[in-house]
Amino acid sequence: MSSPVLHGKLDDGGHKGMDVGVSSTASDTPSTVSQEQLDRVKAVRRKVDVKILLWYSFVYLVMRINVSNISNTAIMNLEQGHGIKKQLGKLSSAQWAWVLSIFYYPYMVFEPASTLLLKRFRPRVWMSRIMITWGIISICQAATQNYGGILAARFFLGLAEAGFYPGVLYHLSFWYPADKMPLRIAFFYACGQFSGTISGLLAYAISFLDGAGGLSGWRWFFIIEGIPAVLCGIYTLFFLPNYPEDSKFLDAEETQVLLDDLPKTQPSSTAKTWNLSQAKALFQDPTYITFTLIWVFHSIGGWGVSTVLPTVIADLGLTGTAVAQLMTMPTYAFGCTCLVGIGWLIHTKKVTPWVAAITLEVIAMVCYIILISVKNTIVKYIFVTLATACSICIYPILWPERIRAARGTTTAGLAIGLTNAAAQFSGIVGPQVYQSKFGPTYRISYSVSLALLAAAIASIVATWILVKKRDAQPSQHASLQDVLSSVGATEDKVQAGHI
Repeated sequence: MSSPVLHGKLDDGGHKGMDVGVSSTASDTPSTVSQEQLDRVKAVRRKVDVKILLWYSFVYLVMRINVSNISNTAIMNLEQGHGIKKQLGKLSSAQWAWVLSIFYYPYMVFEPASTLLLKRFRPRVWMSRIMITWGIISICQAATQNYGGILAARFFLGLAEAGFYPGVLYHLSFWYPADKMPLRIAFFYACGQFSGTISGLLAYAISFLDGAGGLSGWRWFFIIEGIPAVLCGIYTLFFLPNYPEDSKFLDAEETQVLLDDLPKTQPSSTAKTWNLSQAKALFQDPTYITFTLIWVFHSIGGWGVSTVLPTVIADLGLTGTAVAQLMTMPTYAFGCTCLVGIGWLIHTKKVTPWVAAITLEVIAMVCYIILISVKNTIVKYIFVTLATACSICIYPILWPERIRAARGTTTAGLAIGLTNAAAQFSGIVGPQVYQSKFGPTYRISYSVSLALLAAAIASIVATWILVKKRDAQPSQHASLQDVLSSVGATEDKVQAGHI
């Protein structure tokens, strides 16, 4: 990444000040920022961390529990004959794969629009809408009686939740420079993935409610886990800050310090929600294709197994289904620990996101090779855990680079939404690749993952080269992306009345 520079700027929100972030192109200009200024910026950022980042991290933990609970229900109370597949009409392997997959179709399609709608309706309103509708529909899954019912519930669940994760990243980009986001995104993402640990524990505990009130354990699971999302949505509607300019927890001086710290290419609350020039610039940028390929290949190859992880572990035959729920916990606990550690290394410039991502993908590939080769069930459990833990880390460590490459308010919103939409192939294709009919060895599934991870590494290398080449361009030789983004920024200023 570029070194910090200090210079006067007018961002596309029309705020004149000093950029204490990363310039849009590489620069050799020495930093003249005083330690007092840096301490002031850090103090303001810490207030934003407490007010916004911590709340979003908690909500993401709650939301991810709702995402993963369908995987846990697959093996709940099978020994008692009250499994979800049996009670919904003895669902086949292919039918269950569709129950898992259908959630991700509306999720993928609606994510780009949902991300931009956050800007249109303001974050507080849009995010609370997502949480409340998500929680209500999640609870409604408990009332389904057949295959068609669970398909409909899962479809509308995906539609309701679409846009939450990319919406958070988009919202944070209004508050933090891109170079200050790696550790924060790592922490946020780790909180969400830690839900896999909590979900396994909850599934184990709630399985003992089977039969209470005449309801099966899996029905109680959906009801109990849907309520917190509704409560989070109500709190968010009243207390989530929208943008620095209208925040109440910062005084006027702190607000200006925060705005002056944002590079001119960061999104701005006063910019137009839709800017055609910036939209064109996004699709003409070669990194748009390579970033998307990373997300697609890794979503299936690296993250696909996570959609059915409890079943894969149960198929090893090491224990009963209740304890198999608990055996998913080390996967997410280890993955979250690694993610925060790697985020810190990137934050302190000890390693680049690109090197970290390639290393993790290689480790995952080695794990899949071992899983294909060995027969020992304990060894298989260890390496499927390690492979999934490595896969958890890839997206959050590359997201800051994706956001940094998207210059402008519209560009950032579209790029974040479209890129995260590509990640939904994990839920669309993953359950098909990891159908239970391929178990208990899953050699075919692991082989597919291995090939896709190799393609992901190639895409990471290609993107790294393109980003590094653009960062090295002197300002007088700006790329087409930069030119079009600048035009879009000027249009935004005119629209906002700053020019």
